[in-house]
Amino acid sequence: MLEQSLVPKTLNPVGETTKTTCPYCGVGCGVLATPVADEQGKISIDIKGDPDHPSNFGRLCSKGSALGETVDLDGRLLYPSINGARSDWETTLKLVADKFNDTIKKHGPDSVAFYVSGQILSEDYYVANKLMKGFIGSANIDTNSRLCMASSVAGHKKAFGTDTVPGTYEDLEHADLIVLVGSNLAWCHPVIYQRIAAAKEQRPNLKVVLVDPRRTMTNDLADLHLAIRPDGDCALFSGLLAHLENNKNLDQNYIDNYTNGFDAALNMASDLSLENIIEQTGLSADEINQFYTMFAETQKTVTVYSQGVNQSVSGTDKVSAIINCHLATGRIGKIGMGPFSITGQPNAMGGREVGGLANTLACHMDLENEDHRNLVQTFWDAPTIATSQGAKAVEMFDKVASGDIKAIWIMATNPVDSLPNSSAVEAALEKCPFVVVSDVVEHTDTIRYANVKLPALAWGEKDGTVTNSERRISHQKAFLSAPSEATSDWWQMCEVAKHMGFATAFNYTNVSEIFKEYAALSAHQNNDTRDFDIGAYADITNDEYETLKPFQWPLTKDTAQKGNIISNHRFFAQGNFYTTDRKARFIAVEAKQSEVTEFSFPLALNTGRVRDHWHTMTRTAKTPRLSAHMAEPFCEIHPKDAQKYKIQEAGIVEVESAIGAIRVRALITDRVQEGAVFVPLHWTDQYASNGRVDKLVPPVLD
Repeated sequence: MLEQSLVPKTLNPVGETTKTTCPYCGVGCGVLATPVADEQGKISIDIKGDPDHPSNFGRLCSKGSALGETVDLDGRLLYPSINGARSDWETTLKLVADKFNDTIKKHGPDSVAFYVSGQILSEDYYVANKLMKGFIGSANIDTNSRLCMASSVAGHKKAFGTDTVPGTYEDLEHADLIVLVGSNLAWCHPVIYQRIAAAKEQRPNLKVVLVDPRRTMTNDLADLHLAIRPDGDCALFSGLLAHLENNKNLDQNYIDNYTNGFDAALNMASDLSLENIIEQTGLSADEINQFYTMFAETQKTVTVYSQGVNQSVSGTDKVSAIINCHLATGRIGKIGMGPFSITGQPNAMGGREVGGLANTLACHMDLENEDHRNLVQTFWDAPTIATSQGAKAVEMFDKVASGDIKAIWIMATNPVDSLPNSSAVEAALEKCPFVVVSDVVEHTDTIRYANVKLPALAWGEKDGTVTNSERRISHQKAFLSAPSEATSDWWQMCEVAKHMGFATAFNYTNVSEIFKEYAALSAHQNNDTRDFDIGAYADITNDEYETLKPFQWPLTKDTAQKGNIISNHRFFAQGNFYTTDRKARFIAVEAKQSEVTEFSFPLALNTGRVRDHWHTMTRTAKTPRLSAHMAEPFCEIHPKDAQKYKIQEAGIVEVESAIGAIRVRALITDRVQEGAVFVPLHWTDQYASNGRVDKLVPPVLD
């Protein structure tokens, strides 16, 4: 039980439940939050899974179940400050506006930037995107979601013409084969893992293949584990495409009627010999043939992929190689079939939808499409519109370091820990003339470099929508009062916009008005020329928004008026892609051997999450039971490598790359391959003396 002084006030009386959503991964689980009182009258928040939510049907993971233990005010940022001194909102936000205006006047709109996060809500994202691209006139807004999902976005757009996830979670329960590529579902998306496990128990013939260099906990569910070499995925799936053609497992009707570019993709794939595939993947011929046979002979196949695919210099090609195999077999948009990108953050999808990336516009419109720019500018009645891509995540902080970006606003993210070459990010912020950070906690490795600190609302206090991995939009509702002077991100940005001279366009009085505008823009001049359309809510009232139930897009105005709402909408079973000719594009993928080691650094580093922590631990570290699972940063190393380097179990080891070094505890295990190590990403300077793994990771890009 939390100390009473550290518990925020509840909006609802004891016993009254609020339906909301979990703030962790991209599964988007429904949560029931209920204030309860003990015999002494002390209030706590009881957390249960929402049995009515179509993402989880009442299931929760260890992190979600512990949410009630994380809503205290200990360590919270509760008032705005300027250069370390407490300030009031009017003074602080006017300073932010004046600094941004002065910088733009002297150095142009590209001298300022927003770096936002998959932790903020879609309405926050929408306002940030609108302010930067339509009123400041720069595309210098990017999100930490780029680190985990940009390769999927690029792969989808290359193949489909737009960033569309074709399938739904339901497909996992109808599939006969699930291929998990670079995805440790058991720890990173536990409720999806639970749904697959339940389906497998009911249908033992359901087969699961795990493609992952490590033997993770997800392997407990797998019928076949392919311990692939890092970045061997392009070779594996290119070889699969050639195998499908050689063994006449293609859907020629689908290829002929709904796609272009198959011959070029097949010719490139056919250049790979079995020996090439063995060399690049590190797999045996028997393992490769077993997987290829399973895929070829199983019509209902879903390929789920996550960060092991996306976070790579060849991430986009990996996505293309996977999609090629599904297009070639027509296994897309049908029950139990399709490529399925699982997102890492609770609103990574929402950020993509609102145009939170430096190379996109709102509602899945393209920044480099003049018609789309004109449409958005006219709809917003904006004085300008960005005409070219802005600085993307890594590049953005390079530009901060070089002095090209002189003022930056960071929202709900911790780039000093989460970006590659994090020491360079730290150095860039240290010398940046003006840094604004909106956050919920007082101390992070990033906020210590802020000239201005803005207290934001945390989960349970803020109100808005999020989109999960299957395109399902849910209302994340507030059930706690805003503590002290903390406010919503959208309000902060709107007030700054007003001080910058844009009052009319940012005069929202509540979050439902932002959602209403966003829905209207999605439908504006659409007529099925764009996949993202939630026009059914273009006239939503505040009362209707308060009772908004989870829904899956697209949900057009016409569909809603006819009452023909589909609970599990799929794309592309009969083509109708969003390319210029409405056909999918096969992408010719060249499988190249990736050199991840060298003489001076002979081990390959892999990073990822542990089961009970999240990102940089600002929430999960609050609860002892989550920290008990893995109490400190560690390095998994194979027994033979441990012997070679004279490393003892549980000893302290220094892990060094060409750009940095950390000290962590050794965990000797054969879960990792010989020649590879694994270090989790969560630990920061707040929780370990020298465990920030991204100090080691070079900023090489896809």
